[in-house]
Amino acid sequence: MISEKMTDALNGQINKEMYSAYLYMSMSAHCTNVGLDGFANWFMVQYQEEMFHAMKLYDYINDQGEKVVLEAIEQPPTDFGTTLEMFEATLEHEQFITKSINDLVYLATEERDYATQIFLQWYVTEQIEEEGNDNEIIAKLKLIGDDGNGLFTIDRELAARVYTPPAEE
Repeated sequence: MISEKMTDALNGQINKEMYSAYLYMSMSAHCTNVGLDGFANWFMVQYQEEMFHAMKLYDYINDQGEKVVLEAIEQPPTDFGTTLEMFEATLEHEQFITKSINDLVYLATEERDYATQIFLQWYVTEQIEEEGNDNEIIAKLKLIGDDGNGLFTIDRELAARVYTPPAEE
């Protein structure tokens, strides 16, 4: 059993994860529109991951016998500037999500909700990976600068990414 306060906070996190998915779908559409299909693929895989994150929270709330309450999802931007600017915005967004996850862990600790603390550890670990991936791509984009050939090389690299749902613990 989880408290009403924890349930509300977890429902809020579902909204943030759904917005993340929506944001990455918008970024994917933008990349497709400008002819960067590899970048579009990377963001579509990111969309799928974020949907998984939202559904994992959804299932947890239900498994705890509480009510899932879905909130309106804010419209994401549609223009993102350069690929570097897009990935810098992606990193900034993931840092926002990391802070939100950390706030949930803090609340679970404060409430002595050990089940939710354990559940949220998966997200803590996931956010380390998310930020690391973004930082790696940002470093490559900074390295190539305005080199179009370098951009197309990264685009080909990102085209190889596939979504693999995490194995159940």
